[in-house]
Amino acid sequence: MDDDPSPHVDGVTTLVAAHLPVRTKPTADESDKHKALKERIARAAHRQGLSAQIEARSTDGKVRNDVLVSGSAGRIGWEARYLPITASTVRQRSAAAADRGIMPLWVTNDHRAALIDRAPWVRVDDMPWRAIASERTMLVRGGVRHLQDWACMPAAQRPCPLNGSSCGDLHVAWTLPALCLPPKAHTQVDALVAASAEGDYVPMKIPGQHNPRASTRLWAPTADRDRWRNIIGEDEPLPDAEPPAQAGLTFTEEDLDSTCRYGEDTRVFDDRRPRRDHADASGLHTFPEVPQRIFRIPQQPQRLNVNPEQRAKAAQLHGCPIWHVGPCAGCGTPIHRYGPGSAHACATCRKRAR
Repeated sequence: MDDDPSPHVDGVTTLVAAHLPVRTKPTADESDKHKALKERIARAAHRQGLSAQIEARSTDGKVRNDVLVSGSAGRIGWEARYLPITASTVRQRSAAAADRGIMPLWVTNDHRAALIDRAPWVRVDDMPWRAIASERTMLVRGGVRHLQDWACMPAAQRPCPLNGSSCGDLHVAWTLPALCLPPKAHTQVDALVAASAEGDYVPMKIPGQHNPRASTRLWAPTADRDRWRNIIGEDEPLPDAEPPAQAGLTFTEEDLDSTCRYGEDTRVFDDRRPRRDHADASGLHTFPEVPQRIFRIPQQPQRLNVNPEQRAKAAQLHGCPIWHVGPCAGCGTPIHRYGPGSAHACATCRKRAR
């Protein structure tokens, strides 16, 4: 046998088998977490008067859910996942559940999990199984977002997501609860069990405005879903399914270490998977002006019937340039209608529309 460990022999590259440590073998702790989360989901459903079946199988036996929760909005198939799973497996199992009228909901504690944005999902904290099984509050840390829309003006509390300075456009994005203005409370897992089955929270797939293939999956309050559709104008077509990632071969130009280390615990493991659960706003859409359809006070054909003296007096009253004065969309009263800090309608009409 040649003592040279190099894989190159007489110009021929030889692939050498190696025993790699098994890093996805479930431990007793992971198995206990899995059981505890299933029991917690079922318990939360029963408390709200919903039907919940653990290890529920479809009538044809081809689909099995960790917990199947049934409510007025349909059936939610909860999948507690504490071990790695491939993206293709997530897609296949989710598609099989959807074909049978079950909305999948994957739960992970890993912000690098391949299931993120490949199917409806949420991320929770990595808690011991006893804490999961207890009455301790368990929060959703990722996968639930709220709709935020704001006019990008100098007085806006948010920086422009495009260039950092005010651009005057309307921005719409999905944001984590803690990053909303004002901040919103995190959703509890127990509350989501009932809210998803009753239709108070709905799954969404948000394509990017300029790259529809870069889509984000999230759970959102139904009211936010409705407002999103109103702003966008119509449901956007969903992008095609992502092609499976092609693994590439790399050559480090290092000598091959032919020593068999099977069974050794080196305690060295660099997780090179990219982070998939980000805190940044998702599904950013920008509009050059506010769509008329989202105004609570419908756009009315108004004309500003004032003389130059009255127009100048209105500008002085509202503290704006005279050319920014225009008619209220509701009653036609001269107001600060155009430019930074302007309003669509007067205070009286806005109050009436609340």
